[in-house]
Amino acid sequence: MARIYDRKNKTFYEDKQYGGKALNFLYGNILGRIILRLFIAGKGYSRLNAKRNSTRKSTEKIAPFVKEYGIVMSDFEDREYSSFSDFFTRKLADGKRVFSAEKNDLISVADSKLLCYRITDDGKIPIKNSIYTAREIIDEDLTTDFYGGYCLVFRLTVDDYHRYCFFDDGKLIRSKYINGKLHTVSPISSKKYKVFSENFRSVSYIETENFGTCYQIEIGALLVGKIINYSAESFFKGEEKGYFEMGGSTCVVMVKKGTVTIDADILENSEKGIETKVLIGERIGKKNAQAT
Repeated sequence: MARIYDRKNKTFYEDKQYGGKALNFLYGNILGRIILRLFIAGKGYSRLNAKRNSTRKSTEKIAPFVKEYGIVMSDFEDREYSSFSDFFTRKLADGKRVFSAEKNDLISVADSKLLCYRITDDGKIPIKNSIYTAREIIDEDLTTDFYGGYCLVFRLTVDDYHRYCFFDDGKLIRSKYINGKLHTVSPISSKKYKVFSENFRSVSYIETENFGTCYQIEIGALLVGKIINYSAESFFKGEEKGYFEMGGSTCVVMVKKGTVTIDADILENSEKGIETKVLIGERIGKKNAQAT
């Protein structure tokens, strides 16, 4: 299980893995990995799961899920849900998240567990137990001004709010989808698979007002039916970029060297392999004075 630091309460806790026993079987032994490769990690299984969770009967799962994961329902719109999938993509009630209005603040793009990694001087990114090249993740090479920059990994678990936002004002330069499998993004999968290069993902290359050109990436995961991104040629800080359907997922942001100073607690925890729990809109760093 992952160790997580809760910034709000200044406490540490262990992640509660959704479907933990099944994942241990699928990723922890040879037979499980055969079943995973042949049946589970493909899109068909996730589509079947999405269909099952879109029925009226699936609403019976909502109350036990809320109780097990301690979801604060007062944070969300007060309405009746037509299915478990409808509940999973629920929207926040007005005023339930505080979006930093300071233009120089870098904000979290999602309710999530955050790790921060340095992009190496040869353009490689050490994430969890794997070393990635940029091409493996975004299907293109990074320009050298990203070397020494940061790769921010926002891991969303099933209990998180599954809508995500833009972290600054700006405009879209280009975007693309990269086909792949749908492994879980929980720590157990990273021991066996390079999930950030194998999973289905959406890559946006954006020009921001305060942080220059950056990459903002969404990565699908086991049980995720779709990554839904809205069409937006321009956007503002805190604007909803899209949402994930059923399952845990990940957002990734890559920024250039010298652009931002990440908050000290996040850096310190990341160096120890500890994720920091963050909420959408909260400050996670600040623009460097010399950045343009």
